[in-house]
Amino acid sequence: MARPDGRAADEKRRTRITRHFQKYPAGSVLIETGNTKVICSASVENRVPFFLRGTGQGWLTAEYSLLPGSTSERTRREAKGGQTGRTQEIQRLIGRSLRSVTDVALLGERTIIIDCDVIQADGGTRTASVTGAFVALVEACNTFYKPGGAFPVKDFLSAISVGISADGEEILDLCYEEDSAANVDMNVVMTGSGEFAEVQGTGEGRPFSRSELDGLLALAEKGNKELISYEKDILGWDLVWRVGRVG
Repeated sequence: MARPDGRAADEKRRTRITRHFQKYPAGSVLIETGNTKVICSASVENRVPFFLRGTGQGWLTAEYSLLPGSTSERTRREAKGGQTGRTQEIQRLIGRSLRSVTDVALLGERTIIIDCDVIQADGGTRTASVTGAFVALVEACNTFYKPGGAFPVKDFLSAISVGISADGEEILDLCYEEDSAANVDMNVVMTGSGEFAEVQGTGEGRPFSRSELDGLLALAEKGNKELISYEKDILGWDLVWRVGRVG
C-alpha cells in the first residue's frame, strides 16, 4: 500500500521540536510531526489544589485545545466547562501520562500546568502533545531543581499512533487521511525503560486479533524509541542526565 506521503509502513513522520518557543512559561516547545503542529507549555505555580495543602506534595495537570484555524473547517473555541468529551479525554490522557513519570512528592507544593494548543492538525495531535509536553515538563522542573538533589522526572516519555490501514497493513504514525480510514487505530504512550504508560486501541472498521495487537505494539515500541532518542538529542546532556536522578 502506498502511503499518502510516501513513507514506509514502519516509518514515522519527520519530528521537529523547537525548545524555548515562548518567553514566559517555565518550559515551552513547538512540536511538529509531519503537518501536525502543537505548542506545548509548562507553567509552574507555587500553590497546590486544596486537597494537597500542607502535605508538601505537588501536582501536575494538563489542558488541550484545538485552536481556530487548526483544521480544514474553523474549530470553535471551547469555553472552560463547556469542553467536548474528546477534549476532556485527551487532557486526562496527557496528565496521566506525564504523572506516570513524575514524582509529585519532589515538586514541593507546586502545581505544573501543561497547556497543549494545536495550531495545525493532521492526525496524531494527542500523541504529539504528550511527546512535546514531556520536553516542556523537563525544562520547567529544571527551573526549580537544586543540584545534588533528586529530579522530579523519573524517566523519559513519548507517544505515537499505530494502526491497521483499510488494506490490512500495520502502519506507524498515522496522518489524518490514514487515521480517518483505518480499520484499527491505537495510541501508545511508552517510557524510556520500555514500559507502557497508556494504550488506547479501537477497532474502528473491524475487531483485531491478538497477533495484530502484538504487531502494533512492536511497531509503536520502534517509533517511541526513535522519539525518545530524539528527545535526548534535543534536551542535551545537561538535562538528560538529570532525568531519573535520585539524588
